[in-house]
Amino acid sequence: MERPDPSDIVRPLLRVRQVREFTAEPVDAAELAAITDAGRWSGSSRNAQPWRFVVIRDTATLREIHEAGLPQTRSLAAAAAAIMIVMPQQAGGGISLAYDEGRAAERMLVAASLLGLGAGIAWLRPEVRPAVAGLLGVPDDRFIRTLLAIGHPSESGREPKSAPGEARLPREATVFEERWPA
Repeated sequence: MERPDPSDIVRPLLRVRQVREFTAEPVDAAELAAITDAGRWSGSSRNAQPWRFVVIRDTATLREIHEAGLPQTRSLAAAAAAIMIVMPQQAGGGISLAYDEGRAAERMLVAASLLGLGAGIAWLRPEVRPAVAGLLGVPDDRFIRTLLAIGHPSESGREPKSAPGEARLPREATVFEERWPA
């Protein structure tokens, strides 16, 4: 039996990209549950599973967060839903927590893509975080920075942002065998 080409197997991962423009079509609750489960099942340092997820579907709330955090929250203007990643405030745990947060975010981006949805990262600047935490009832011992804007990609949201072959640096400029190039 002939083995499949490894590049063909991982191709869906190579197709995942940030989407920040959406249609008005709602996102199904089962799809949001599947996306948050992908985040829940992400690996974490010492299997601590430090994240908690707040699924936001209320349009008024999404728009309020959008307005508060511009320009980093511009994708929430049209998103049908968002998933906020809530992390613990932990002195000295910043690097591993940020790593765990990023792993969960990336997994949920991939999950949205596999479901045919679009998703993009929205960030909350430090001065915006208290207002958003208050709006959503996030306790003081928790930290919010990352939200995933989720929806059905609009036509313009599906458009590539780079010309074919220009979205990434060439392989020979980024992947080296055995040692750093001389």
